[in-house]
Amino acid sequence: MVPFAGYSMPLSYGDVGQVASHNHVRKSVGIFDVGHMVQSNFRGKTAVNFLEWLTPSSLSSLKPYASTLSVLLNEKGGIIDDTIVTKHASDAFYVVTNAGRRERDLAWFKEKLAEWNASETGKNGPVEHEVLENWGLLALQGPEAASYLQGLTSFDLSQLTFGNSAFVPIEGFNLHVARGGYTGEDGFEISIPPSQTLEVARLLTKSPVQLIGLGARDSLRLEAGMCLYGNDMDETTTPVEAGLSWVIGKERKEAGGFIGAEAVQQQLKDGPSRRRIGLVVEGAPARQGAKIFSPNKDELGIVTSGIPSPTLGKNIAMGYVKSGWHKKGTEVQVEVRKQLRKGVLTPMPFIKPNYWRG
Repeated sequence: MVPFAGYSMPLSYGDVGQVASHNHVRKSVGIFDVGHMVQSNFRGKTAVNFLEWLTPSSLSSLKPYASTLSVLLNEKGGIIDDTIVTKHASDAFYVVTNAGRRERDLAWFKEKLAEWNASETGKNGPVEHEVLENWGLLALQGPEAASYLQGLTSFDLSQLTFGNSAFVPIEGFNLHVARGGYTGEDGFEISIPPSQTLEVARLLTKSPVQLIGLGARDSLRLEAGMCLYGNDMDETTTPVEAGLSWVIGKERKEAGGFIGAEAVQQQLKDGPSRRRIGLVVEGAPARQGAKIFSPNKDELGIVTSGIPSPTLGKNIAMGYVKSGWHKKGTEVQVEVRKQLRKGVLTPMPFIKPNYWRG
């Protein structure tokens, strides 16, 4: 167990090592306890307008029970947090944010809600925010996740495609199940009321399902090219720099209307000064903080996450470099343990994702 975001979290379970856990998720099915994440509901006549002010995504065009990755931005276009927003109805949204940003996010929601509800728009349709305190969240991930879960429900899971959710009957429980996750594999994130979490967890951890800790979660998400807040982005990073321009709705790139829009639109027009990149590093793994140099020893940027990839048998890393140096195939040097090692810019994700798209 390790301290993480105010919680005590499992790095690994029993004597199963990180690499074995990682490989089990890639080949079979594993389950993660991600109940530390903050689950929220936003409701009200103008909920969609409020959330489109807080994020740059096009939420009004989402179909019911569809989700999108998004970002909460500060006034300078910096990322306060990354989030998954699910539209339940035009006036109801389910939002999941990071545990490590809990205090910052909740204070931001409170401040912006007060501002919104005091405005003319808000007065005509006030928005309320409910935090689902102590709710469970379990992520069932891997190529065998669907067949395992299908054995527990009459709901046809083949109809539930990546990025969508539904209320699904699971052995007498009616649970919110979202198809997606943080591993690059097919899988489901299952939200559970506090009184039912333990029972549902027991249902979901029979063979071949293995409990998977934080260690493997980190290596799985990095292979899938996914950012970890606090490592790969923070309030000084914009979505354009982070390679997340795709979360900004097409029409919103023009129209703006969201917090931080001016800075984001400027970068979309002129290009950012730095960009998030993937790297394969020779010799030894480059860890967070390792400097990236040009072949002429000019400093280009920094590694934000790095591991030996269990799936690929190579050292992979994510980081930021000056614009112009971000093209795939570009050769750089990375400082690892005071030695410069060759790095090659490699497109992310490093592995081919196996999302279920129907």
